[in-house]
Amino acid sequence: MLTIECNNQQTTHLVEESRLIQAAKRILADAQITTGEISLAIVDDPRMHELNRQYLQHDYPTDVLSFILEEDEGFLDGEVIVSADYAAREAAQFGWSTDDELLLYVIHGLLHLVGYDDLAPAAKREMRTQERHYLAVFGLTPRYAAEDEIA
Repeated sequence: MLTIECNNQQTTHLVEESRLIQAAKRILADAQITTGEISLAIVDDPRMHELNRQYLQHDYPTDVLSFILEEDEGFLDGEVIVSADYAAREAAQFGWSTDDELLLYVIHGLLHLVGYDDLAPAAKREMRTQERHYLAVFGLTPRYAAEDEIA
């Protein structure tokens, strides 16, 4: 059995949790993950800053963190943490809703959990292709900064 839990730990921004869970289910199904537990946490910038400093030694808030807790063939326990404050700022810059930006972050974090990376240029291109694919399921097209869009 696969369990996906969404925990909204912030109160500033309204969040459409069901859409985030739907995206998670789709990505995990496509990756043939059939058992495990996935936690989606929506936090504010102070909490994200704290987590980023604690786990990655980065002294600033970030958009998304993802952690694999345990994995095996068809099985995954993991966590994706996203900042609603960060999403609200970025969404305003790119002209779409905070919910759309949060959806992108959840998709990005889940793609990391199922094996995608974005460190090398070729891997980043594939990550962006997958992001576009999953956003399209929701009728969306990503609105990256020019330097982040890789054709």
